[in-house]
Amino acid sequence: MEIYLDNSATTRCFDEVAALMTDIMCGDYGNPSSLHRKGVQAENHIRHAKEVIAKNLKVSDKEILFTSGGTESDNLAIRGCAYANCRAGRHLITTQIEHPAILQTMKHLEEDGFRVTYLPVDERGCIRLEDLQRAITGETILVSVMHTNNEIGSLQPIAEAGALIKKINPRILFHVDAVQGYGKFRIHPKRMNIDLLSVSAHKIHGPKGIGFLYVDDKVKIKPILFGGGQQNGMRSGTENVAACMGMAKAIEKIYANLDEDVEKLYQLREAFVKGLEKIEGVSVNGCPGRAGAPHVVSVSIQGVRSEVILHALEDKEIYVSAGSACSAHKPQPSATLKAIGLSKDLLSSTIRFSFSIFTTMEEIDYTLQTMCDIIPMLRRYTRK
Repeated sequence: MEIYLDNSATTRCFDEVAALMTDIMCGDYGNPSSLHRKGVQAENHIRHAKEVIAKNLKVSDKEILFTSGGTESDNLAIRGCAYANCRAGRHLITTQIEHPAILQTMKHLEEDGFRVTYLPVDERGCIRLEDLQRAITGETILVSVMHTNNEIGSLQPIAEAGALIKKINPRILFHVDAVQGYGKFRIHPKRMNIDLLSVSAHKIHGPKGIGFLYVDDKVKIKPILFGGGQQNGMRSGTENVAACMGMAKAIEKIYANLDEDVEKLYQLREAFVKGLEKIEGVSVNGCPGRAGAPHVVSVSIQGVRSEVILHALEDKEIYVSAGSACSAHKPQPSATLKAIGLSKDLLSSTIRFSFSIFTTMEEIDYTLQTMCDIIPMLRRYTRK
């Protein structure tokens, strides 16, 4: 039995999404910038995909920009707004546990003369609103806080943070990386004071290489890609019509039964955590119970290195992650795990399990039994 529990890295594409994309790539394959019938057909697909996304977010379809995924969306939001608004100030705020697409972009901006404040988090991986309030200055132009942490599943107080930011200074822009939270929660930017929102399709059973950035129509932002002027000059490059439609189809499907699917995920998570608590030397990181994301479980295993347990589970056809897939080939301690105060001996002994709507209770039970069997053996082997 093959058990895939690495859904925070990527998800299996819905069959309907793959079929739709094949039809478009082989049938309506025109360039949406072309003026002939094939081009118009492709352009209509692009328009429909934007309408689906906009309806889901309760925003205007003119506020949706297609990108290559979460990394580009984050870069466009942060760099585009920083350079467009730098005359108003050069101070940016983010958190210590952001995705590398945010943290590395912030470091780049620091090299270019911007000042960045990195908010600490508590042991659950959550920011404190009082820290955010203290960090905001008259020079602050942008705050970026992720919705759901990709490693430990902690949820940030996004609506409260948005309200606080706008109360202090309505001109400060608020960006939210919702790559892990979108498809698990209903997110309405206008209600939550979110100016920019990043999403990637392959986290919600859509295709890789496509995402979007919501940009409120009042936001001043500069493009970071230049070329043919597609998407009103904000993101040049021929649109990936099939992928755009595939993402729209995935959004329709993932939100069709959201409440039921999220409840199922929480039940799987609760059963898994309950089983883990019975294994000696195993602890769960992040927010307890339903205070955290429904699909992510970060597990520290005393006395066994991450790579060892990962490959031992792989031998049993159980696929998990030793951390963020985006930095999996750079063996260094996780910034997120360090930020929550995890002890040094557990930093290299932590793995991540992440579920999807395809995950079953049978798979959870099998995984727990496997861990009960292999962890004592791995510890004895490690001691030798």
